[in-house]
Amino acid sequence: MAISAPGIGSNLDVNGIVTQLMAIERAPLDRIDRQEISFQSQLSAYGNVRSSLSSFQSAIDALASGTRFRSRSVSSSDTAVASGSASATAQLGSYTLDITQTAQAQTLAAAGQSSLTAAIGAGTSTEIRFEFGTITGGTLTNGVYTGATFAQDASIASGTVTIDSTNNSLTGIRDAINSGNLGVRASIVNDGGASPYRLVLQSTATGENRSMNISVTGDATLAGMLAYDPEATQTLTQTTAARNAELTVNGLAVESTSNTLTSAIDGVSVSLVKAGITTINVSRSTADAEKAVSDFVKTYNELNGVLNGVSAADPATRTRAPLNGDAAVRTIQAQLRTTLGGSLGPGFTIRTLSEVGISFQRDGSLALDSSKLTTALSNSADDVAALFSSSARASDSLVNVTGQTSRTQAGAYALSVSTLATQGTLVGTAAAGTTITAGVNDSISVVLNGIAATAKLAAGTYTAASLATMVQSTINGNSTLSASGFKVSVSQTAGVLTIASSRYGSNSSVAIGGTGATSLLGASPTATAGVDVAGTIGGVEATGSGQILTGAQGSATEGLRVEVSGGSTGSRGEITVGNGFAARMSALVDQFLETGGTLSSRTEGIGRSIQDLDRQREALDRRLADTEQRYRDQFTTLDTLLSNLRATSNYLTQQLAALNNN
Repeated sequence: MAISAPGIGSNLDVNGIVTQLMAIERAPLDRIDRQEISFQSQLSAYGNVRSSLSSFQSAIDALASGTRFRSRSVSSSDTAVASGSASATAQLGSYTLDITQTAQAQTLAAAGQSSLTAAIGAGTSTEIRFEFGTITGGTLTNGVYTGATFAQDASIASGTVTIDSTNNSLTGIRDAINSGNLGVRASIVNDGGASPYRLVLQSTATGENRSMNISVTGDATLAGMLAYDPEATQTLTQTTAARNAELTVNGLAVESTSNTLTSAIDGVSVSLVKAGITTINVSRSTADAEKAVSDFVKTYNELNGVLNGVSAADPATRTRAPLNGDAAVRTIQAQLRTTLGGSLGPGFTIRTLSEVGISFQRDGSLALDSSKLTTALSNSADDVAALFSSSARASDSLVNVTGQTSRTQAGAYALSVSTLATQGTLVGTAAAGTTITAGVNDSISVVLNGIAATAKLAAGTYTAASLATMVQSTINGNSTLSASGFKVSVSQTAGVLTIASSRYGSNSSVAIGGTGATSLLGASPTATAGVDVAGTIGGVEATGSGQILTGAQGSATEGLRVEVSGGSTGSRGEITVGNGFAARMSALVDQFLETGGTLSSRTEGIGRSIQDLDRQREALDRRLADTEQRYRDQFTTLDTLLSNLRATSNYLTQQLAALNNN
């Protein structure tokens, strides 16, 4: 192994010389490092710009929807009688409520038991079924009906719970009912008697149609305790009758199953507390709109500060910000200011931001005159909303605009429907058998919109109408289907059942199997899948899904969502779309932020420049390594030569000295 110690023989500082020469050679590498630092600073500055634009867009979106301008406030002259809240669609006005009775839920009490934990019955597997409907006629004496009629409500799901040897105590029955989420709340009350523990069942919802019908199949002891048929055997006692709320609104009679009225006054939800008289006042609220506009101004000023900061220059200190003179920043500033300083043009009552108190300052920031904004909102909130927000409306009453995006362009677009959406259906081929027998034809398997479940029908003899009601409530009460949000409606014509999915479109379908299928629908029922709505918006084919048509990508109506809930095929009028300042600004910011937009193009270019610098650095590092090795080889050779010359010089000096001595 060779050991090199350059400079030892000749006193030549090879390492120092090479180091100094390489410092000169590395000058290009230093320039590359400085360039990369500059590029990284620009990327960081662009990141700040992007973040500020995103914050500004959030403030824009709060204005673009228009809901902030339609806020309503509700007051009640007597909140102990009723109170309320209002949506943006509520009409301003005053409504006098005269409440004669509030709605209440039915409550049933079982006979007392001496123990909470002792087994009730033999532990045989027993099904307890809850159905809900309305009790009419007859008389009520000591909590028991005589001569009454019970009509099941098909819109309310029925449900079952199973009691066996694992839960046939009083507490077990209570817990099983509560765990079943059947629309019934079970509790145990101690009445202080000889057998003090009484099971109490209360409907979880108010209203006359929430009266219970409870059938028990299995253990006779449990049947003797819990069976409740208002038309026949009632082993439970009614302690509170189900009833509707009754009142007048501005003199018009109103009845409601709930103490929360959502349809009596359009757009207003009223909570009834007790009988009495109160006045509900619906007025305009400007607080939400004022805050949204204030946030818009605030975030724009923050964005303006960032844009100025990343592009500034200080002649006194001869320093420049990372994006000083950058064309992209100048473009963003110019387009934002041009858009904000413009006018919406014809069709708008309020056309400029200055009309609502927003104006530019010398430094490019915005100032807000709050009093001028408040006055504009108080006098003409709808016009202020149009100044900022996106708006869209359909001329056809059965067509509803459900959404639009910043890419949806303002204009009027003709709507044409070629196909209406339909629901998946299953139609029987023979009249349904009206007798359901346990273990024979009481089991059905359902596949609804692709979701499979099994259900058990209540045994009994029905009319065709009551059978349809029972089947509908049984399917809708299935936990698997209800968890998916799917429901069916069941109707009958001349005894033939039709089962229809509540869903519209190509994903809507119904299939029934199991031991009860043939009895209900005949041997070969006809299944028809739903179809999606189809048509054009603005003459361009739209995408249909269920009852929703969505404007095609790349078209002027991109992102426009239109719900066609009925009517006929053919021309369906026009969809009119308007875009205020917030909508226009949102579209502009999208252009800045989107892939291929102003910022991404610039940052991608800088990224490529950094990659080029990395490649240059790698090539230069290799060249510098070769150069350094060459220098070392050269100076090492020189060092060796000088050392040899020095040795020769010393030898000759010695020989000459010896000759002189001789």
